[in-house]
Amino acid sequence: MDVVAPLPRPAAGDLLDGYSLEMTGKDVAALEAARPAIPDGTRVNVTFLGTEDTELRLAAVRAVRRLGLVPVPHLSARRLRSRAELEAFLSALRDAGAADHVFVVGGDPSVPLGPYDDALAVLRSGLLQEYGVRHVGVSGYPEGHPAISEPALWSAIEEKAAVLREEGLTGSVITQFGFDPEPVLAWLEAVRDRGVDLPVRVGVPGPAGIRRLLRYAARFGVGTSAGIAKKYGFSLTNLMGTAGPDRFVHALAERHDPGRHGELGLHFYTFGGIGATSDWAAAFRTGAQVPAPAPATA
Repeated sequence: MDVVAPLPRPAAGDLLDGYSLEMTGKDVAALEAARPAIPDGTRVNVTFLGTEDTELRLAAVRAVRRLGLVPVPHLSARRLRSRAELEAFLSALRDAGAADHVFVVGGDPSVPLGPYDDALAVLRSGLLQEYGVRHVGVSGYPEGHPAISEPALWSAIEEKAAVLREEGLTGSVITQFGFDPEPVLAWLEAVRDRGVDLPVRVGVPGPAGIRRLLRYAARFGVGTSAGIAKKYGFSLTNLMGTAGPDRFVHALAERHDPGRHGELGLHFYTFGGIGATSDWAAAFRTGAQVPAPAPATA
């Protein structure tokens, strides 16, 4: 197998300690296959997609717990059709022993399907604590959001941090993924300057095909200029290969200053490649040579 020697990384291994992963309801088999490479107790976020039903999500949550990992189910505010639907999902999570940790996001629909306009509305519902939730993850956007203004984003993260304190819930932030550490570090400083002290997990794309990475980047408004691509380690003129986050993680670890940036970890968006991401993380954490990811389809 071809291998790529890891870059020097004095603190990168520590940055990967306690990383989290993301999966969909359809990724259970992939998670089972990848389990030997995933540390016990790793947090695994289970998405709340419009193309998947409640039972598929719950089956994935149960599988995560069965495998000795920590499920973090997503609650997509604008996809919830009623308060009763939210209660039913939280009740099912509690019955599965998986209600401790959730991640609350506004969600993709431009028009809410029910009574929750945004993540804050779910946080303020009072239902999370009622059903046993103790820790809540919320979103952060270092490069902005294509449909939300910058002032609105700043207001939202400040309000979310305040509501979590008021409700007696611990919290953390997971950022949108990116290819450039510069806006991430600048955003972290701005977050701390605004008094938000929640731990942050920086979103990182797992190793994947370049076409796939670019497609997701376009969807979420992530910068992909030629300079950024080169810094990350791929070329916009050669889209047939794959790319891993080695350079990004190295740069982030090198420049992470706890005094300025606060508590920091990593969250991997696997884009369907849980095995490739887990193998990459296991090798990188130990300083071993990092396997070159197999070519992926777009």
